[in-house]
Amino acid sequence: MGGTSIKYGLVDSNGNIIHKGAIATGFEKEELLQNLTIIVDEYVSGSSGGVKGIGISMPGIVKENGFLLTAGAIQSFFGLNLKQEIEERTGIFTKIENDANAVAIAEKWLGNASDKRNYVCVILGTGVGGGIVINDQVYRGHNGMAGEFGWMIIDGIKDITDIETKSITQRAAIVCGLINQYNIQARKRKEKEVTDAREIFQKEEDGEQLAIEVVDQFLDDLAVGILNLIGCFDPEIILIGGAISSNEIFIKRIQKRLIMLEKKHQSMSFLIGKGLPSVVATKLKNDAGILGAVYQVKIAQEQLNKEMSK
Repeated sequence: MGGTSIKYGLVDSNGNIIHKGAIATGFEKEELLQNLTIIVDEYVSGSSGGVKGIGISMPGIVKENGFLLTAGAIQSFFGLNLKQEIEERTGIFTKIENDANAVAIAEKWLGNASDKRNYVCVILGTGVGGGIVINDQVYRGHNGMAGEFGWMIIDGIKDITDIETKSITQRAAIVCGLINQYNIQARKRKEKEVTDAREIFQKEEDGEQLAIEVVDQFLDDLAVGILNLIGCFDPEIILIGGAISSNEIFIKRIQKRLIMLEKKHQSMSFLIGKGLPSVVATKLKNDAGILGAVYQVKIAQEQLNKEMSK
């Protein structure tokens, strides 16, 4: 579930996606819950083997019991126990997972972290989300808030009323960061604003000075954020997710910019070639959220079956 659309699918226990679809999200609570129920009912009626579980990945601070402290842009779900709501409406076991955590889980199951025990996922989109895996376990923190990398502050907070304007999200996300920073400068220069990051990269390639400056700062800000994560978590690998992760040129530019910063960091430069993590794109792309949510259901049911067999 995202702020724009709900992507859904039917998945088997091996992670094969049998069917996929999508609908617009909508933000009214009851309508949204009804739409989720309809999706499940259609799969239940059309599946010969039955539906054994429901996994939902979504933005926000998600507690392990399915209670949503926040829900990204879906404000009508704030303070809702979504697990309880879905189970009452469908009668089917349900797990709710933060979307960035779901990506991290999916990459461990079927992606580029299958042989890693300690790694970090950085999800670039409207904001900057993250999934942290320590010793093969997702680290959630006290409130389920761990991984809100976009909240990190990077510089220049003196005399600023809202210091979140200096956060990673508002400097190094794709929408709130790159696009927003470009448009702020475009308005000052009375130039045309953009709505798509691809336009900015194309303008940069075409030699537009504004795009060159904004992209350069964007790459620096994102690399600084990643450098801080390396110092905090010492991961084996850092995975970059979100739609932009499909852009191989972008991934190479981030890798190059990060290496440049590591060389300029006196303490970290000593560790170059001695185990600093590589930065790679996620493998599962737009399917990661669905697969990560389903895997949580799979594991929970396997544990339940073991307990029942004792």
